[in-house]
Amino acid sequence: MNRLVSLALVGLLVVAPVLSVDIEEEENVLVLTNDNFESALEAHPHMLVEFYAPWCGHCKSLAPEYAKAAGVLKDEESEVKLAKVDATVHGDLASKFEVRGYPTLKFFRAGKPTEYTGECLFGIGGRNADAIVNWLKKKTGPAAVTIESSDDLKAFAEGKAVYTVAYFEDQESAEAKAYKEVASDIDDLVFGITSAADLKEELSVAADAKSAIVIVIEKEGKKEVFDEEFKADAIKTWIQVNRLPLVSEFSQETAPQIFGGEVKKFVMLFASKTSDKFAALYEQFAEAAKQFKGKTLYVLVDTDEASNSRITVDFFGIKDEDLPTVYIVSLEADLAKFAPDFTDLTTENIVSFNERFLAGELKQHLMSADVPEDWDTKPVKVLVGKNFNEVRKNSGKGLLVKFYAPWCGHCKSLVPVWEELGEKYATSDKILIAKVDSTQNEIEGLKVEGFPTLKYFPAGSDEVIDYKGGRALNDFVEFIEKQIGETTEDEKKEEHTEL
Repeated sequence: MNRLVSLALVGLLVVAPVLSVDIEEEENVLVLTNDNFESALEAHPHMLVEFYAPWCGHCKSLAPEYAKAAGVLKDEESEVKLAKVDATVHGDLASKFEVRGYPTLKFFRAGKPTEYTGECLFGIGGRNADAIVNWLKKKTGPAAVTIESSDDLKAFAEGKAVYTVAYFEDQESAEAKAYKEVASDIDDLVFGITSAADLKEELSVAADAKSAIVIVIEKEGKKEVFDEEFKADAIKTWIQVNRLPLVSEFSQETAPQIFGGEVKKFVMLFASKTSDKFAALYEQFAEAAKQFKGKTLYVLVDTDEASNSRITVDFFGIKDEDLPTVYIVSLEADLAKFAPDFTDLTTENIVSFNERFLAGELKQHLMSADVPEDWDTKPVKVLVGKNFNEVRKNSGKGLLVKFYAPWCGHCKSLVPVWEELGEKYATSDKILIAKVDSTQNEIEGLKVEGFPTLKYFPAGSDEVIDYKGGRALNDFVEFIEKQIGETTEDEKKEEHTEL
């Protein structure tokens, strides 16, 4: 018995420090470290964790929205907590949870992590307070909120720009189950459900209806009633199409709805809303949109907004002198872009552009900067879209290429090593060290998903080898020597010693 008591006391002494760790809070956000992470998971079964770097611009932009979301959840007395980890200090946690960039958001349910899926195209959207709170409520509560009275409906609708409510006489019917399935799938829209017959009129539902789904767009004072077969796929597509206006304006808030829906093809107008010609231009654009509802989404990008430069400049490569303009982008074709062959933005031209795209008659547009006059005068060669394939095919050498973004912190850190590597192989007849600014250049058939991306292109081959080694000079040298079939000086010394 004494032995059992002793073992129990030892167990308590081992566990006690973990349970007693105090966790600091900043603006209602838990500050997690290597020492308190596990105890936070134990104390909070539902927790969203941001892995960030203090120097990261996107992290700084997220911070006030993240804190606002934490405050909303606290005011609602939610059991869900928001937390953050400085990944540059607590690298073990970042490695453990496979953090590849900043900020990375992971949701922990009973200690098990899943990805935060509120993100969308261009890394924009899903990172405002409302989107974060709505996403978390979907993950921790019922997919559809029960509404039993007119007061419930008013409370449910309060503050919501768009929402959907369904009436089902029998909430266990096949139709109701299909609706609930869709509600579980769409994270960024709130769903209500009711069996209160006296709400039919308020919802614009027919008095004799046994099942009905309504989308309400408060800003437009519009209610759309579902009129198709009650199947999950049909309901989901209908909701995603009808929740948006004829022309959606791109912003942090609307991006998840625009790019997260069922329609994956977009005609995008890039124009200044303060321009004297904007009203007439918008009218032409909206008129074209009417002909493609459910097939192509029409999106306005206000080029006056500084926050839109990432999509306007970085992704499409659009310059001020190109404006106003329209582009088509397809998520189904790996973010393929299609540029217009016209400058007169009339309804007729835009409709023709869209029709030719849907018919597969347009050639994909690839960005390229002009070839610099001194592209090959320095040890690190400067490649662009226009000369990449020519150099690859005609140089007779292998290429080790860094695909980078000028604003990327990791890319900047790699610069001195890459320059030294270029110097080392400046006179080699077997390899070129090169770099490509991927914010200005795209290479056909080549996908760059993060920065920096490092790829090796063997001479005389169509093969592409992803470099996944270390970032020190010796790591690159070892990789190169293996690829070009040469030995390093150290290896030569070892071979000489062995002889």
